[in-house]
Formats: sequence, C-alpha cells, structure tokens
Amino acid sequence: MTSVFSADGKNVPCTVIEAGPCVVTQVKTVEKDGYAAVQLAFGEAKATGRNAATKPMQGIFKKANTTPKKHLAEFKFDEEHNLGDTITVELFKEDDFVDVVGTSKGKGFQGVVKRHGFGGVGQSTHGQDDRARKPGSIGACSYPAIVFKGLRMGGQMGGDRVTTQNLKVLKVIPEHNLLVVKGSVAGCIGSTLLIRK
Repeated sequence: MTSVFSADGKNVPCTVIEAGPCVVTQVKTVEKDGYAAVQLAFGEAKATGRNAATKPMQGIFKKANTTPKKHLAEFKFDEEHNLGDTITVELFKEDDFVDVVGTSKGKGFQGVVKRHGFGGVGQSTHGQDDRARKPGSIGACSYPAIVFKGLRMGGQMGGDRVTTQNLKVLKVIPEHNLLVVKGSVAGCIGSTLLIRK
C-alpha cells in the first residue's frame, strides 16, 4: 500500500496494481460451450521445469499466437473480443468502482485472541482464571452435552479467497499498466489478483 494526495489536499490510502496486458486465449460461445465468456492470460510462464505450461495449455497459447502464460481467468464482456486480442489497463477509467479478488496472507494456526478477537487476560472469559489467552468454557450443560459446530475456536487462519468490493479507481497509468485503487486488497506483495468492473 501507499498513499496519494487528492485535489483537496487529503492523504488517501491506496494500492498500486499491475493490471495487464492480458491476452485473449479462448472465446467461449453459447453454441459451443453453453455460455459466453472470454478467457484471459497474464504473466509469463517458464519454458521448462515444474512450472512450465503443459502440452494441452501450449496448444491453447499457440492458437492465440502468444507465449505461454502463468495465470488464466474467464470474464464476461459486453463487447466482443477475438482470439489473440490484447486487453490493457485502459479498460478502466478514473472514478470507476471495481471488485478485487485475492488470497489473504496465510497466518498458520492461531488462537482465539488473534483469530476472533477474544478479550484475553484483560477481559477474562467464563471458565478460566489462570490462562491469559485461552478461550474459556466451550461446553453446553448436561443437555445437549455437545459442542456445536461453528463454535469460534483456535485454528487455521488466512489463506482464504477474499473479495474486496467497490474500490474506487483513483488513477490509471497506461504506459506502465498500473491501476491505483483506493484502500487495501487481500494478499501479499507480488500475489495475483482478479479485477472485475
């Protein structure tokens, strides 16, 4: 994240995203596939090795007359696109609102204080008096004598697919394929995002 100054002098927090150029690798039609969509590819893939494109994927890229790419995603467009077209950041305009989908940072196994915001030692929960960051009592009475599913407890935190909605586009920089959106998005630096209008 970074920040920019608005026209009235306010410091606005924002995120800079490299958006494109993306190549159209497949055009899905209602007659052939049952739905209408466009498959876009982004990021150069390695020529050889574990992360290289598979033979079937190389055939898709060859049809689109482009080099193998790392990431693929499907989108619905109002306007028509042809195989091999390049879609750039100029698709977006300033003051547009976009949804950004990303994978949140994985934090491993965390306790209830960090994961759910329990009080801990300052606001001792029922059923504990000598353990600073424990959840306290979790059971019901002798009836139903079970712990219900969905009870907030310690566990795996992060690594989830997160959609941040209605982020305002502050600036579009087409010469560097950059998009500046107001606020934060899920994921770490260098992670892959999906941007929808």
